[in-house]
Amino acid sequence: MSISIGTPLSSSGFKVMMLGSGELGKEVVLELQRLGVEVIAVDRYADAPGMQVAHRQWVIDMLDGKALRELVETESPDLIIPEIEAIATETLVELEKEGFKVIPSANAVNLTMNREGIRRLASEKLGIATSPYVFCESEEEYKEGVKNVGIPCIVKPVMSSSGKGQSTVLSDSDVMSAWQYAKSGARGQASKVIVEGFVEFDYEITLLTVQHEGGCSFCEPIGHRQESGDYQESWQPQPMTAAALDNCQAIAEKVTSELGGYGLFGVEFFIKGDKVFFSEVSPRPHDTGMVTMISQDLSEFALHVRAVLGLPVPDIRFRGASASSVIMVHGTSSQVTFQDVQAALEEPGTQIRLFGKPEVSGERRMGVCLAIGENIEEARGKANLAASKVQYSL
Repeated sequence: MSISIGTPLSSSGFKVMMLGSGELGKEVVLELQRLGVEVIAVDRYADAPGMQVAHRQWVIDMLDGKALRELVETESPDLIIPEIEAIATETLVELEKEGFKVIPSANAVNLTMNREGIRRLASEKLGIATSPYVFCESEEEYKEGVKNVGIPCIVKPVMSSSGKGQSTVLSDSDVMSAWQYAKSGARGQASKVIVEGFVEFDYEITLLTVQHEGGCSFCEPIGHRQESGDYQESWQPQPMTAAALDNCQAIAEKVTSELGGYGLFGVEFFIKGDKVFFSEVSPRPHDTGMVTMISQDLSEFALHVRAVLGLPVPDIRFRGASASSVIMVHGTSSQVTFQDVQAALEEPGTQIRLFGKPEVSGERRMGVCLAIGENIEEARGKANLAASKVQYSL
């Protein structure tokens, strides 16, 4: 198949609309720009990171189906790439039926916009092992759900990002606070929460899975550490048995093939020995996968772009043990200034990305440090040290 890419900002331009333009969307935009693609960045707030490197930017409420439709019809993009969950996915399904191309497919985006659709697909349709779970909409359903699943359990909004609204119920005294936190952390108009039972596991991974014109490819498994449900650091490769990795790859290919379309998917698993439990899947680059910006010749963002454009992915070259560590900013400011960036880069094999987010109110991930080392321990140590050296003022 011949792929044609015209001249940006001309009648021959190949136009991509990014729905969601945060730090992950920014890297996708940069990869699209390297291939001469015209990019329209969309988000709910102005000057989002991806907007700063796109050809045009629009600020709309992406949960407003009418506003979303009007913008798509105005711009008439060749591809629509959703990069967040909080989008009027029913509108995307309608637009796809009318001839617009949604990545990886409107069905995949609609199913994965919240945890209910994908959990039911994996567990109930595909018969894949997951942790026990129940979905609840009312406080009464929630209390009954906790009773049925049992304590300890994990409570999450069905739709959220970066671990917001997620907490662990360890005793009866945690039940109502977890409910309130889940409701406050929900994105969009999602009203349900999922109560998820504990499974015994040794570690959890993200398996970046690429569906492309040549088949299905996998990155090395990524391990990570969270605090309050939010990723703090990741490393690659996560050591695991060959049997567990084979099982993860088989499930990841099965789930992503069922969802359909081309692109990179972040598939999450809990691992106990050789046993694997499916957790979640996102049809887009994953925050823990930022480590691939130093660990691979083609980052997760470059792989995503190749796949969605129908370009070949003949191989994924892994450079060696690598890690990422986030730069968190606490406070309120629209003019955050970073200091001592040079100190973070003194060590060989380190890199830094500052996202350029326009403001912070409370706590926000504003950058990431990357490192490559002789082994995972060395890489993690270098990345964490680099992140600790970056100072900021509000």
